[in-house]
Amino acid sequence: MITVGVDLAAADERSGLAVISWSPGRAVVSSAYVGASDEQIVSAVRASDKAGIDCPLGWPSAFVSFVADHASGLVSPPAPGGGASWRRRLAYRMTDEVVRSSTGLIPMSVSADRIGHAAFRVAGLLSLLSPDGVPLSRAGDGQVVEVYPAASLLGWGLTHRGYKRAGLASDLVSSLLTAAPWLSLGAFEPLCRRSHDALDAVVAALAARAAATGRATQPTPEQLSAAATEGWIALPTCPLADLVNP
Repeated sequence: MITVGVDLAAADERSGLAVISWSPGRAVVSSAYVGASDEQIVSAVRASDKAGIDCPLGWPSAFVSFVADHASGLVSPPAPGGGASWRRRLAYRMTDEVVRSSTGLIPMSVSADRIGHAAFRVAGLLSLLSPDGVPLSRAGDGQVVEVYPAASLLGWGLTHRGYKRAGLASDLVSSLLTAAPWLSLGAFEPLCRRSHDALDAVVAALAARAAATGRATQPTPEQLSAAATEGWIALPTCPLADLVNP
């Protein structure tokens, strides 16, 4: 199995990409770099069995309706005292609220934070990956799945905060390799130690493996409609060690 992880940013120079080749008892990072272009991402995803992208794959349905209503001048203001909850529905997707409830982490708002710039880019990438005009699933059941490296690291008992500060990615790499002795970073270990973008791409590829093997959260039937349009963050549900089991 081949899994790909993409730590997507609006600009190529901050976008990390990693490829992991899986075999019984072993996982090898066969490629990792920072500065991934659209063409390189599309090529890697197409060659993979599953790709995890660290970026929202859609916007809150309420926000999409709000923008359409605003363009027509038909926005209905919130009821007295309901402004905070009204704005929250515009800012956060259903999957964001699920992650918040289950992990305590608050994903960035795709409609109110700078992550929206990367989401513009991923929308184009999803179109490039759908050459026959059939939209890729945003619910995680297709070739692409939305992942959240910090939440994956939290679930695996590893440092999930602060490692993006200068010099701290190396400590997380050491912890990751201790927890997963079957994982080989090979020639890409120095890059992962100095670049959290490359490291996040590796974690995204690990999370993609969890999703590909049925060991990650999936939307319930009641959540599926929202996940199909807004996206779904797949959180690994297994220990890190289980990823390498055949």
